[in-house]
Amino acid sequence: MEQSQSQVIIITGASSGIGKATAILLAHKGAKVVLAARREERLQAIAHEIVQAGGTCAYFKTDVASAEDMQKLAEHTIQQFGRIDVLVNNAGIMPLSYLHERKVQEWEAMIDINIKGALYGINAVLPVMREQKSGHIVTISSTSGYRVDPTSAVYSATKFAVRAIMEGLRQEESPVSNIRSTIISPGLTATELADSISSAEVRDWVKQMSHVAISPESIARAIAYAIHEPADTSVNEIIVRPTAQSS
Repeated sequence: MEQSQSQVIIITGASSGIGKATAILLAHKGAKVVLAARREERLQAIAHEIVQAGGTCAYFKTDVASAEDMQKLAEHTIQQFGRIDVLVNNAGIMPLSYLHERKVQEWEAMIDINIKGALYGINAVLPVMREQKSGHIVTISSTSGYRVDPTSAVYSATKFAVRAIMEGLRQEESPVSNIRSTIISPGLTATELADSISSAEVRDWVKQMSHVAISPESIARAIAYAIHEPADTSVNEIIVRPTAQSS
């Protein structure tokens, strides 16, 4: 029997890309999945697809940059399923730009979604998981959380921050409450992330690299691997790159 068969799993950023692929895979393996994102019509369609395939699924329109929304998401999950076993902090944006372009609003959006969104997710589920004395928080970082390139200064900063937060979570919670923490760091992946880049030059450059990108399903399988390990085993970091990606 798959470990996820009785698990209740919240997935943010579930309306497309890695979040959608993860929801479909884990539901197929028997998990009860709760989809969260801002685009409600997409959540409805994915939930319908999962239920039609015999899975168990709920959804909740959520802005991860709102601590209140994330708290309501956790409460909705408890009302629906009675517990929270896994949170996949997947929501993120990547509006790459040069610092001299001074795209302050984009910087703030990355901080709000990529960093605060992960923190708000942790904040919402931690009391439940501590009471259960079990749980697993998975947060999506990036290979950009290990290196900085031109145009990635702020994006990389948010992903470095996520790694620090998750390592702190591991040290604080794993020994006392059995809450596991995992960072998944994808390389080039075929998602909608590049669509948030407002600079046509930078967006075109990123899309030119798309021929080596791996599918979101590859990242979904990495997430499934981490959460399916026995409770006494904590997979803390996974980097998944396309074979053809050099950095």
